[in-house]
Amino acid sequence: MNDCLIALSDGYILRGKNFGFSGTSTGEIVFNTSMTGYEEILTDPSYYKQIITMTASEIGNYGITLKDNQSDKIYASGFIARNISPIPSNFMSKISLPEYLKENKIIGLRDIDTRALTRHIRSKGAMKCCITSEIGNESEAIEIARTSEDIAGIDIASEISAKKPYDYSETGIHKIAVIDCGIKKGILENLKSRNCAVRVFPNNSEYETIDKWQPDGILFSNGPGDPEPVVNAVELAKKLILKYPTLGICLGHQILCLALGGKTYKLKFGHRGGNQPVKNFLTNKIEITAQNHGFAVDYNSISDKVEITHINLNDNTVEGMRHKKLPVFSLQYHPEGCPGPSDANYIFDEFLAQL
Repeated sequence: MNDCLIALSDGYILRGKNFGFSGTSTGEIVFNTSMTGYEEILTDPSYYKQIITMTASEIGNYGITLKDNQSDKIYASGFIARNISPIPSNFMSKISLPEYLKENKIIGLRDIDTRALTRHIRSKGAMKCCITSEIGNESEAIEIARTSEDIAGIDIASEISAKKPYDYSETGIHKIAVIDCGIKKGILENLKSRNCAVRVFPNNSEYETIDKWQPDGILFSNGPGDPEPVVNAVELAKKLILKYPTLGICLGHQILCLALGGKTYKLKFGHRGGNQPVKNFLTNKIEITAQNHGFAVDYNSISDKVEITHINLNDNTVEGMRHKKLPVFSLQYHPEGCPGPSDANYIFDEFLAQL
């Protein structure tokens, strides 16, 4: 294994060993507190242009099954762990994690002090990062991190949205139009398993294109990055919510809030993991949720036409809302899990009950 280098844009440096693909990559450094689910995390489009640090100390134990993929490829720009299990122990495993990263040309770093790295991110915030197995000069790596692309202020969700409409499920008792901002397979599977015909539309689709299909409901999906630059989706949402029952998930939640006059802002280090506690004001219960986002809706910007239904118990950020008159509601977290707890899976049933 080659020596490798992590260089953050503020000058912070860590060294470790390379596994998977060798080379140099840049992205926003973030951490995920999930104990399992690295396959789903790597293939979640919401991690586009991010380098993921896993806080769990041992990763790779059960290999890669391929059936748990949330998309058709790895979207993360890099993967960091403390220890990597070289031999997976799982009868369903098709390939080891190191082999999987190498096949997909994704740089992996191991033997990293992930506790120190996570504490630094929590203290200083998520920032631009360079990981490399080929550049030994620390100053050079830091400069690459500093001059790399910043995901704030740009529309990266549209870069990975579908290029044209496609049917995920052609038959069902309900027709659901999914606006793709970086959709996960788990969300589509939840709709399909509930006997829905699902058609996925690009997030820059014209209202008339979707309306012509005559859906029963609309779902704005999860996705990566800053929601405010995703202007096309916001303008589309303004029109669709006036006619159709609508659910927003993660980035979709933020898009709906923007469409209703709200504002968003960048969190210091985001929410990423399967153990985020959320209070549901409608049931007065606590849900343990799966989350992956670096931006949040400004509580004070919420319109009086909207009711806050969920908050995050760690930092009191907005986790859910519903319109007081229209059949429109949204969640900041991932009700499908994949990976994560399934406490909030009932949301799909509540959505379909409004159709």
